Amino acid sequence: MDTINLIVSRNIKRIRQEKDLSLEELSKLSGVSKSMLAQIERGNGNPSLSTLWKVANGMMVPFNSLVSQPRAPYEVVRLSDIDPIIEENTKLKNYVVFPGDENQKFSVYYIEVQPGYGWDSDMHMRGTIEFVTVFYGKLQLKIGEDIFYLGCGESIRFKADSRHSYYNASNETLIFHNILFNP
Repeated sequence: MDTINLIVSRNIKRIRQEKDLSLEELSKLSGVSKSMLAQIERGNGNPSLSTLWKVANGMMVPFNSLVSQPRAPYEVVRLSDIDPIIEENTKLKNYVVFPGDENQKFSVYYIEVQPGYGWDSDMHMRGTIEFVTVFYGKLQLKIGEDIFYLGCGESIRFKADSRHSYYNASNETLIFHNILFNP
């Protein structure tokens, strides 16, 4: 299995070329520097979640199109085989369990968040819907001005094309699934 950086590298370059964009044009569209984009495309960069969201939004493609791999007729996924996207020295680990593609309009993520850590999510593509289910810990989810607290076994569905943020509101590791549907 390829590393997440190699998968992202190949996908960004392929999509950029399919859209006939230069690195400079993509930089203007995404707000990510040309040098950072070149580094990512070479597989040398270690892009953050927010950088990848900026690139996806700049190219007007679902986030999952940046992290998807070629698919077989069936797939067994083990977390131990997935390189997570890591933020803040492992305070957040985002495992791309089932990335979507042009034919599959959804993707599935397994996310672990350490106590006291949270992040603001960029707005997703218009019409994107998130489905979140908490398996361990307590999630504080802010959508616009509304705040929701979800515990083990609780789920929420919301339009993700608005500002939203996640925060671990417990003293234990927060574990949840996030399914993104892209129309």
